[in-house]
Amino acid sequence: MVIGIAAAVIIIIALLVKIYLLKKAAREIVEGLAEKLSSDTNTVIDISSRDKDMLDLADSINSQLKKLRREHLQYHQGNTELMTAITNISHDIRTPLTAIYGYLDMIEQTELDEKQLKYISIMKERAEMMKRLTEELFRYSVIVSEENRSVIETVNVGQVLEDSIMGYFAALSEKGIVPQVSLTEQAVIRELDREHLSRIFSNLLNNALKYSDGDLAITMTDTGVITFSNTAKGLSAVEVEQLFNRFYTVEAAHHSTGLGLSIARTLVERMGGSITAEYNDNRLDIIIRL
Repeated sequence: MVIGIAAAVIIIIALLVKIYLLKKAAREIVEGLAEKLSSDTNTVIDISSRDKDMLDLADSINSQLKKLRREHLQYHQGNTELMTAITNISHDIRTPLTAIYGYLDMIEQTELDEKQLKYISIMKERAEMMKRLTEELFRYSVIVSEENRSVIETVNVGQVLEDSIMGYFAALSEKGIVPQVSLTEQAVIRELDREHLSRIFSNLLNNALKYSDGDLAITMTDTGVITFSNTAKGLSAVEVEQLFNRFYTVEAAHHSTGLGLSIARTLVERMGGSITAEYNDNRLDIIIRL
């Protein structure tokens, strides 16, 4: 009887030790996986347990991690090559476009009848549109490739926003848009890249020029939440979800590559902020949190 009880106790202790070791191995796998995913390392997950099933699990995860690293490297290389190609192509296109525009301008100065002048005007308009789109592609590729070149400084966010609004005031007025601005009186100070912040605001103001149905409201709270809001009838939930996607445009923006909001998102996230879009009652709200 005593021997049976002693054997049972030994078995229970052995099982408890086994369970403890398995739980310890599981924790090591969880911690190791989190570490490998958050860091750029080629090391593998190592566990203290010699249990076959736990070792097989660790080996399987390590195998998937290696595959994930290879795919990430291929994506990074492919994206770098794409940006380089866009930069080179945009640069190469700009020179002949400028020459074409110059020759069209020279032809326009010659004696032409009204019909010929009309054709020249259309050609100049198309050449100018292509030039703007090419410049936008070039700027996008440069911004994406300069991921580690931010110049961080102490910035008064409200001042940069006010300067951006003033810079677009004439263009907004031409479209009959009088922006309603409500900014906190409290200075919102952040450690940011001033040039990137200015470009973000410019892109959002330019977006309002393209998509607004005639109004624009800009607000900023003392917590650094900035909202650009305008009426934009006809947008769907799917379109709003895709506004920040690279090269996406809604049908109304005929003269856009769709890169403006994508650039804004890239720069906001690079500075540790977030940017989202909401659509309710025909109003599009683009919200930045810094």
